[in-house]
Amino acid sequence: MTELVVAGDFAGAESRMSEIQELTSRARDAGTDPLWRLAGGLPWLGPNFAAITDATMAADITVDAIAPLLDSSGSFSPSLFTPKDGRINVHAVAEAAPKLARAAATVSSANDTFEAIDRGQLLPQLAAPLEQAAAPLDTVDSALGRASEVAAVLPPMLGSEGKRNYLVLVQNNAEIRATGGIPGALVVLTTDDGKIELTDHGSASQLGRFNPALAVDKEQERIYTTRLGAYMQNVNLTPDFPTAATTAKEMWEQENPGSNIDGVLSIDPVVLGYLLEATGPIELNKSDSLPRDLGALPSTLSSDNVVQTLLSDVYREIEEPALQDEYFAAVASQVFSGITNGNIDAPQMINALRKGASENRLLVWSAKDEEQDTIAGSALAGVVAGSAEKPEVGVYFNDGTGAKMDYYVRREVRLEKRCQPDGYYRYAVQVTLLNDAPTDAGDSLPDYVTGAGAFGVEPGTVQTNVYAYGPTEWFLDSASRDGEAAPFGSYKHDDRPVAALTVKLAPGESTSVEFGFSTLYETEEPTLQVTPTVQPTAGVIKPSSLAASCN
Repeated sequence: MTELVVAGDFAGAESRMSEIQELTSRARDAGTDPLWRLAGGLPWLGPNFAAITDATMAADITVDAIAPLLDSSGSFSPSLFTPKDGRINVHAVAEAAPKLARAAATVSSANDTFEAIDRGQLLPQLAAPLEQAAAPLDTVDSALGRASEVAAVLPPMLGSEGKRNYLVLVQNNAEIRATGGIPGALVVLTTDDGKIELTDHGSASQLGRFNPALAVDKEQERIYTTRLGAYMQNVNLTPDFPTAATTAKEMWEQENPGSNIDGVLSIDPVVLGYLLEATGPIELNKSDSLPRDLGALPSTLSSDNVVQTLLSDVYREIEEPALQDEYFAAVASQVFSGITNGNIDAPQMINALRKGASENRLLVWSAKDEEQDTIAGSALAGVVAGSAEKPEVGVYFNDGTGAKMDYYVRREVRLEKRCQPDGYYRYAVQVTLLNDAPTDAGDSLPDYVTGAGAFGVEPGTVQTNVYAYGPTEWFLDSASRDGEAAPFGSYKHDDRPVAALTVKLAPGESTSVEFGFSTLYETEEPTLQVTPTVQPTAGVIKPSSLAASCN
């Protein structure tokens, strides 16, 4: 059923849910039969009968709570959250929020009951399937809880209580930054009672240098230097999006007196491609917002050509950097216009946003504390602060070429668990990079793409600063490159150990970098967060592995 929801087939999911409801209802009737309950008090076998009673009740309660949310024609239809005639019905969303909250509370209670079952007392034939059911139920519990919180803050963020202005950073992954790419193009999006409009745009280059640099916390300045607060293009050298967003807000407001930014969003061309799957291809209007001469650039953008057009072809056809940023902003504006004013496939749009958020390509920050508190626990937040209970490893990239060569870099990142006799638990973070540019890239690619050596990097060569963040309370042990110990920078960010290492790759060259982390305490396997790149995320983040020493 999960596959049907992700695919946007709510009608199919609703039908499947009806079948599941019938099964769980029968199971509950059997599991709560008086004789079955009586058997739960028997010695030895009793816990097995009692566990089945609790499990069937939890399953039936969960299904009954979820079923109304999958009503494809009711208050939770996907169209509820999509614009119609340029407006989202924020009042309908507000009315649906309490129902979602009640469903989330019901499922959370059922999940608590399920987790309280002591599976150590059960027969293996029963313990195994209950263990398999635990993860999906926990996932549903978590997802409903997050959806309930988001539904509560979405109406005011969409202007139900007054006009809001959001600065949209259109990240360019061809010049990589820790959260995705350099924010060259800027768009201001205004919401008012559910109506969404694009009211302003600009480029990072137009803002110039801020001197003195805006203040950013000293811990991050030590890692990423004062460039964080000196240029809009560098606000996201840090992977902590709230830091990047607050700095971007301050820069925009300082250079645009009288403006008031209520939040910051970040997207990249890959997300635009996902959204174009929902809107269909867009025809670029020859308006004042587009450069006059587009050369051989396509007049129609689709999910198939938008990434290559924005991250590669535009530099061949438009030489002036300021006009490139204008083109970026115009494309983003017209994609948004297609969402708000055109015909749109609602389930596909929701799936595009979900996919973008899960890949860290769609980030959101709110200047309202209560809203940001809700966002902070979601995939939209892009926060660095971690916890010892939920260990996380982060691998982030920043361009050191000063150009757009990252379109040609191919990356793979994986975790390898290592077992040592000294009692420490160790993980190696393995990063592979390949410069896949043409062998004659220094001559065949435009100077704006190669950098023309302006920052001391030979044309065609890619310089990348690689950062590895270990989990909270872990230790940074080592760094190596191609099997040899390598010098590296060692820092701290929000109680997380940080390693920094710089690599240069000529066309055709590749390298493997490894960072070692350890902890005294046994923990869950860390999750892995990686800078979103031009590549599909599934091609970058590889499954974790177990070292031979652990066998």
